[in-house]
This record gives sequence, C-alpha cells and structure tokens, in this order.
Amino acid sequence: MTDGARPATAPGPTPREAATHCPYCALQCGMTLREEDGRVAVLPRQFPTNRGGLCQKGWTAAELLDHPERLTTPLLRDPASGELRPATWDAALARVAEGIRDVQSGHGRDAVAVFGGGGLTNEKAYALGKFARVALRTRNIDYNGRFCMSSAAAAGMRAFGVDRGLPFPLSDLGRADTLLLVGANPAETMPPLVRWLTEQRQRGGKLIVVDPRVTATARLADLHLQPLPGTDLAVASALLHIALTEGLVDKDYIAARTSGFEEVRRAVAAWWPARAEVLSGVPVADLEATARALGTGERVVILTARGAEQHAKGVDTVTGFVNLALALGLPGRPGSGYGCLTGQGNGQGGREHGQKADQLPGYRRIDDPAARAHVAGVWGVPADDLPGPGVPAYRLLDSLGTPDGPKAMLVFGSNPVVSAPRAARIEGRLRDLDLLVVADFLLSETAALADVVLPTAQWAEEDGTMTNLEGRVLRRRALREPPAGVRTDLAILADLTARLADGRGDDASPPRGDEKGSFRTPEPQAVFEELRRASAGGIADYAGITWERIDAHDGAYWPCPDPDGPDTPRLFAERFPTPDGRARFHAVEHRPAAEEVSAAYPLHFTTGRVLAQYQSGTQTRRVPALRRAAPEAFVELHPDLAGRLGVADGEPVRVVSRRGEMVAPARLSAAIRPDTVFAPFHWGGAARANSVTNDAVDPISGMPEFKICAVRVERVETP
Repeated sequence: MTDGARPATAPGPTPREAATHCPYCALQCGMTLREEDGRVAVLPRQFPTNRGGLCQKGWTAAELLDHPERLTTPLLRDPASGELRPATWDAALARVAEGIRDVQSGHGRDAVAVFGGGGLTNEKAYALGKFARVALRTRNIDYNGRFCMSSAAAAGMRAFGVDRGLPFPLSDLGRADTLLLVGANPAETMPPLVRWLTEQRQRGGKLIVVDPRVTATARLADLHLQPLPGTDLAVASALLHIALTEGLVDKDYIAARTSGFEEVRRAVAAWWPARAEVLSGVPVADLEATARALGTGERVVILTARGAEQHAKGVDTVTGFVNLALALGLPGRPGSGYGCLTGQGNGQGGREHGQKADQLPGYRRIDDPAARAHVAGVWGVPADDLPGPGVPAYRLLDSLGTPDGPKAMLVFGSNPVVSAPRAARIEGRLRDLDLLVVADFLLSETAALADVVLPTAQWAEEDGTMTNLEGRVLRRRALREPPAGVRTDLAILADLTARLADGRGDDASPPRGDEKGSFRTPEPQAVFEELRRASAGGIADYAGITWERIDAHDGAYWPCPDPDGPDTPRLFAERFPTPDGRARFHAVEHRPAAEEVSAAYPLHFTTGRVLAQYQSGTQTRRVPALRRAAPEAFVELHPDLAGRLGVADGEPVRVVSRRGEMVAPARLSAAIRPDTVFAPFHWGGAARANSVTNDAVDPISGMPEFKICAVRVERVETP
C-alpha cells in the first residue's frame, strides 16, 4: 500500500427508506425515514402540506422507535405484589378474554367499554369500532377525539351537513386577503403551517388572531383581539352585527344558498359592539376593523380551533363564526370559506369510521336504520345485533366502576389519566375497574394503572392510512417490522376476537360473516378495502379511494365515491350536502362559562400547548431534545397579578379549583391577561393541569370545558 491508498472495502448494506408522514398533529407533514446501520434518520420530503418543512417534534420522531423505555413484552399485574410483570402473549390475551367474559356474563354486554384515540390509523379506528359492536356487542365506545374536534364537528354537521376540518386545501390560506384565526396557535401546535401564514402576509393579506394570550401566532398578526376566555361567541355576534349594520353581508348568497338567516339577524341585533366590548374586553375599534377586513376581502377564510371549541358552549361558539362566514358568503366561494384546524394526527379519520359513540363507518349515524343495515351487511351480522348509541367520552369515563357503569375497559392510543378533565376523579374511576387493558408502546400514566398492558407497534412499523385536517387521505408506510415480542393493534384485535368467539385461542372461528373480513385477515390494506365498502354512500365516502390512488396523487380527498371519478378537494362549490342543498343558519346566544369567578376563586384558568410537547406528553417527554426545550410545566401569570400575590418568576405556585389543584413554577409574562392564568396540559403528577379543569360538557357535542374555570393561585412555601 503506497501513496496513502486505502484498502478496498465491501459496500455496506443498502439503506432502507420509507416515504411516510409525521406521527404527531393533523397537518401530517410528509417525511422520509432512512434506516442505515441500525439507526433511523428523518429526512425532509416535499409534500403539499409542509413542502419539506418539519417542526422539532417531527425531526426527532424516530428517536422513540428504539427508546430504552419502549414496551416489548406484555405485562400482567401480579395479584400478590400488585406490580406489573412480564408475561407471554398467550397469558396476557387469555387474561383479557377471560376478564371480558366474566364481566359480561355478570353484568351484561355494556359492562365492557372501549376507549380509542385520534392517532390511530383509519384501519385501526375502523377495526376498533367493529370490535366493540360485533365482537363485544357493547354500545360503550368513544375516543379522545371527543376532547378535540367534537364541537366544531357538531357545528359543521348542523350548518353544512358535513364535518370536514378544512373543506378546501391548506394552500388556500396562503392566498387569503383576510384570514381570521379564532383560538388557534399554529405557530406552536403545527409550526409548518406558519409558512402559509407568512405567504399570506407577503401577498399583502391581513392576519387577525383572536386569543386571550399573546401567543407566538398572535405576534405574527396584523391585529390581535384579546378577549376574556369564554367570550368568543359575544365577539362573533358583534362582528356579524357590524357586518349587517355596515352592509357587508352578501344578500344574494344568503337568499340563494342558505336558510334560517332572519332568526340569526334578530339574535345579533342586540350585540352592538359596545356591549361586546364590556363583556369581552375587545375594543369596539378592533371589532369594527375586523368586521370590515372580513367583509371587504375577495378571498376570506375564518378558522376556529380548540380555544373557541373546548367550552360547554363550544358548539354554539363555533356556530356563531359559521353564521358570520355564511352571512359574508364565504363557504363555497373560491379561495374563501370556514374551517377548523383539527388537532390530533388522525382526528379527522378517527371519528369518521366508528370510534365515536354515535357513529358507524362513513360518518353514519348509528341510530339510522338504513346506516345500520348497510354496515351490518358489510360485517355479515343482523342489523338488530348492532348496539345503539353510547355516551360521549367524559360521561363514559366518569361512569367507570360505578354500579350502573362499565366494569372493564380496553384503551387503545389514549392516556385519559392526563388528558381527561377533572383528571383525579377519572384516575379514581379507572382504579375502580375490575379489568383495565391498555395497548401502548410506552408505559403511560394510564398504562401504569392497567391490569394488562399490551405492547404495540409504532407508526414506522406498520402500514395504514391517515386523514389529515384537509380531508386528504394519506399513506403511512412501514420502514421496518416491529421488534420481537410486539404486535400491531390489528393483530391484537383479531386475536381477541377469535378468543372471544369460543375461547379456544388462535384457532377459534371468526364471528359470523367475517370468514374473510378484518378479524380474520388483520392486514392493513385488507382492512382498508373493507372500510371502503362500509363507508360507501356515507357522508365520508372512501369507496373510490385506493392505496394505489393515494400513492399516485399525494393522497385523495373524501368524499370520493367512484374509483374512476374525481375526489373532492373543495366542498360546497354548487350545493351543501343537506336535504335541500342549502346551508343552515342557527341562532345562538352567548351564555356565561359553566363556572364563574368568585371571592374564593377570583381568577380565570385556561390551558393549552407548548411547541416542544404534544398531547399528554407520553411520547414527547421521553425525547431528550424536546425535554430540554420544554422540561417542565409552568403557570403563566401576568406580572401585575404576580406582584399582588408576592410571587417571583420561577417560584412554585399552586393553582386551586373546586375540583383539584396543580403545582408548577410561575412564569411571569405580559402575554396573559391580568385576570387569567394559563398552564400547558402535557404533564402528569402534581403538575397535571387537568386536575383543575372543569368537567362541565357541551350538551350537544359532549366537549368538556377545558378552556375556562375559576381558580385561585397560592404561593408554595419552600424551605
């Protein structure tokens, strides 16, 4: 060897790659995964929603695949020690099947409940709903998406006859002349979306944000309205009042495409701007500037999100902004419309195919005889065998272990110990169960309470589809097989169904009518083919969507009834999917929060997210880079309030409500109103924000009032 030459080496193995999507929010950013020498890297990918951009959560998503805390074997609770101990799959699933049979034989079919998640693929959401109704024959199923989009979904259904987060492509935001964001903070919740806001402003558009806090998104805005939490409906009513007074409404559109406007006109007549200012704190001048910007733009978009929706009047609040959009003639107008920023990764698809208590696949109502007959035909069971509607998520959770409530629950993809309102009460309900089964890949706070924990595959280890906030059905592609000892949710459901059929284990016969169905063949593509048939003719019709079509066109938008016909990127161009083709106005009236402040609880409490964490934090709190960026919970206080309390920045404080308390360091910031305190909800333990939140629910959607309750703040004396 001379002249510094190196010896020849054999080429290494070819890296494996998979074009897939981020496992977190409903933006579902495109990314490429590459595995080389046992390490998985996240690479940017050009996709219409994110155009190569990712947030810190997306860039670090692969770190969980080989995380040291990952579950790779089933766990069973030892009755003697009370500890969770490793077990075989056969022992774990036998315990689950035996427990289900014992509970149902003693208390009836509805004594077993199922709780799903908005991060499950369409295939898993569909299979979970089918499992509950066919294998268990229980009405008690719901999912954590009830805490996310349910108020906007209900408002959309009653106004438009359809619930799709954005009834137009995301790119329309970048071309809007005026964009109104109500209770939305995408700069922290889905950062790649901000490129559309930047594009919108670079084109000369006006961005207006409604939020009680000066969030990262509000700092981008041309105009920020900072109302008292719980007064968004008063703001919406005042904006429509101004639009009417100043002749900004589209009378021709109202006459041709809507019904019910006169009742709404009468309802908002009393909401003169000065009245709304007194109630909300938003100046009349800002209300007028907002109404004029909305009423004079050619392309105008109104978006709501959790800040407006997570209230006991969330449906009415969203309806107030839908009324405003309809009066201005926005839905169906090119480049304009009303939409909702869906939060969870599959919050849209997760509610379309059977996880919700009152729905069957295709967004069909479970109490509709025709819907029951269609789905029962696909499933091969008599329609009369399908159970009726269940109860929404919080009512279901709060009934667990009570004399008339479920005695067993199976949880897939959710962590209600952290995410549910009045969380200490719900934790107690879960402890009261005879059987709690949790399928997860990390030991969440809920899994830590379980009698049986089943280790499941992660997003990069199984194929499937997701439906993003635009109603675009996407392909999630597996990079590799799950680790040894880990099964997919579909395989778990198939095995449990077989065991429940006659108790003989893996060789048991499938349920009636399912000889070739999803219980016998738990392959994602086969399940999706069954989902297509079950959804055919429904509101969310996937019949014309195939995996091949998704691959060829960066996804497909539902409704898409014909494999050879078009999909539907934009809804409402010619008519609304209502019986008469018209959108429906609904008169709504502001009402106070379910719990108002008092001498004992003089402050308003609201919750939300931070950039580096996600949902209940089960995943993101275990990623070192994200933990460094947001290591702990905090309580945000205005400096004036902190001064009155004698609290310094960083000192621990206790937030106390009528339901419970949390303790976390104070963070002083002029971004919050002096009468309001804020805390993120990503942490459990003593810093669990949902120990404080109110469990009052919207009477229509079942959405809890996460975004406002009455509290007091106390200093925590430290040595």
